[in-house]
Amino acid sequence: MQKGFFASLFDISFSSLITTRIIKVLYVISLIVIGLFSLFFIIAAFTSSAGAGILTLVILAPLGALLYTVYTRVILEFIIVVFRIAEYNGELVALQRQQMGLSAQASSLGIGGTAPATTPAATTAPTPPATPPAATTPPPATPIPPGTPGGSTPPPADSGGEGESPS
Repeated sequence: MQKGFFASLFDISFSSLITTRIIKVLYVISLIVIGLFSLFFIIAAFTSSAGAGILTLVILAPLGALLYTVYTRVILEFIIVVFRIAEYNGELVALQRQQMGLSAQASSLGIGGTAPATTPAATTAPTPPATPPAATTPPPATPIPPGTPGGSTPPPADSGGEGESPS
């Protein structure tokens, strides 16, 4: 269960993260700022001269806005990927603890926490994970004739001038 926005915002332990929730708002704010800066540069170019204003309006401002938009998007995507890795890692740890038989309450205690006391009758030892069988190769379906790769005898070292080089 996720906490609300303000509960997460004022969470002193940083157990719930808000970046993944506000990344869209940050992107929209960035687009607005990029648009305002482009407009500022267009106005500044027109105050300088009409030719510079047209050049800025047609080429420079759109190109600059495009480059800064791509840059902003890449940075925000990198941030969201880092936070999603952290979230998925937490989910994997919880899943692994669940598979090992540890209770969800014990896994949520964090580092250095102690599990609550339970009665001996209710305590069950976690079952160890099943070990996979040893990797063995099955016997071949048909016997390999001697002299072929994988056969019981090695091939002859030199056939004596057949003209072929071993490859």
